[in-house]
Amino acid sequence: MKYRTNTCGELNITNVGQVVKLSGWIQKIRNLGKMAFIDLRDEFGITQIIVGEDLQDVLKDLTTETAITVDGKVEKREKVNDKLKTGEIEVIANNLEIVGKCKNVLPFEINSMVDDAREDLRLEYRFLDLRNEKLHNNILLRSRIMKTLRSEMDKLGFTEIQTPILTSSSPEGARDFLVPSRLHKGEFYALPQAPQQFKQLLMIAGFNKYYQIAPCFRDEDPRADRSPGEFYQLDFEMSFATQEDVFEVLEQVIPNTFKEHSDWKITEAPFKRIPYKEAMEVYGSDKPDLRNPLIIKDASSIFENSDFNAFKGKIVKMIAVEEAYNQSRKYFDGLVEYTKEELGANGLAWIKFDENLNVTGSIAKFITEEIKEKLISLGNISKNTAVFFVAGEKGSNAVVEKTQKIAGGLRIKLGQDLDLIEKDIYKFCWIVDFPMYELSDEGTIDFNHNPFSMPQGGLKALEEKDPLDIYAYQYDLVCNGYEIASGAVRNHNPEIMVKAFEIAGYEEDEVKKRFGALYNAFQYGAPAHAGAAPGLDRIVMLLAKEDNIRQVIAFPKNKKARDLLMKAPNVVKPEQLKEVHISVEN
Repeated sequence: MKYRTNTCGELNITNVGQVVKLSGWIQKIRNLGKMAFIDLRDEFGITQIIVGEDLQDVLKDLTTETAITVDGKVEKREKVNDKLKTGEIEVIANNLEIVGKCKNVLPFEINSMVDDAREDLRLEYRFLDLRNEKLHNNILLRSRIMKTLRSEMDKLGFTEIQTPILTSSSPEGARDFLVPSRLHKGEFYALPQAPQQFKQLLMIAGFNKYYQIAPCFRDEDPRADRSPGEFYQLDFEMSFATQEDVFEVLEQVIPNTFKEHSDWKITEAPFKRIPYKEAMEVYGSDKPDLRNPLIIKDASSIFENSDFNAFKGKIVKMIAVEEAYNQSRKYFDGLVEYTKEELGANGLAWIKFDENLNVTGSIAKFITEEIKEKLISLGNISKNTAVFFVAGEKGSNAVVEKTQKIAGGLRIKLGQDLDLIEKDIYKFCWIVDFPMYELSDEGTIDFNHNPFSMPQGGLKALEEKDPLDIYAYQYDLVCNGYEIASGAVRNHNPEIMVKAFEIAGYEEDEVKKRFGALYNAFQYGAPAHAGAAPGLDRIVMLLAKEDNIRQVIAFPKNKKARDLLMKAPNVVKPEQLKEVHISVEN
């Protein structure tokens, strides 16, 4: 008899009478004595298997998650299960073979609707966790998204080229992962934080458009939206290109990818462009969630000469929220604690305007008629509105941004708490005109974004302007509060390169030594070039509607950057250290 091999998700009423072979994992067993029902699961679905008395001797060895193969005949099901694609049929088993037996006790319930297992336990048994339908589908979605991205880039004439994994250390904003060399004592490779220098060298080599889905390695602290250690990005670069050319590419590739894999609404290109300083002032963030309707206003001048010393002469940011008006005093007190404990604020002040525009609240006694009228005008307040204030010191950009970010964090909190976030939509925007430089924690000048970017104004700006007043041709693409791409017009002029790094504290000899390949290549007819790098992990996270990036990565590290499945990092044997000329201090 010839068997037809099928998946557990494809059989239906048209297959009745056929003899089939199915393989998968036992999701559920219901043993009724003389008969047993098995829900057999594979990547494609679930099929109900009926096991009769003739196979009872096999049943005693079966547990959930055991891998089996079943031969049998497709029959019409008496009671249809509308929840399954295969719910009209069942398979009467003629033969059942155990392929891989599972232990009787699982570390956690794999397909339970209640996810109460510790994340670290799930990561330790990730091979079981990946059997969970939702998580499994996330990884399949990731594969489909990668295919779409490649297809979109191919349509636009980009060439896929792989760049090295073992390379040299580069100051790109994070710590390097270093790899000791066995052949060259005392010397180290570095894993690339990004293929930055290589893709620029490809442009100088005469390739017109390059891309790859590139692994990147950065020794950064974990976050919910950032995978520690490694991540993937759609890295691309174009010769003889401008910022506008890059925008045109991403405003085609990204919307097409999102439309292919989601039924949510998507903002149409061209995307809104927001200068960095405006983003910080209006949203308190350089990755604003435009689904949130709340806007931050600057009320500093209103309180400049007030009797309220906490605001007098300070930077004062305010957010007016009608939806907060009817919240309890407990809610307002909770917000005060939140801004202190979670956002690092010194405090949070608030007032309420009732339907007659009378004022109550924590600083009501300091709100004179003059201040009241100005606040009403600034916040476009009509009635029944709560207004929140955060204040901070005036000073450098870094000092000002601290207050802006606190207000931005409050904006996010209010938007989430009060259910103000627009549903079922992806809202994109560009953040442009990033500062070329910033002050480090030590008070020195450092690169703000990408050290290989072209400053706006070129060499003249570097020579004549205050470094903190220089903008770069750098840009980020933001979606729903996440930075999903970053890029820049590259600096292809060696004289500008040397001056740019000099301002950040690098001598010319050091530039030549650390970036010798680029510096040398720039002497041989370098084209103007530009590019960007959308983050694959974050794109998948958004399309999978997850808020934890580990849910879209097959084998992620945990919150402490440990691989609990493979037990990495770990201690290696002394002879291995000796081979690479390394000794470990206790």
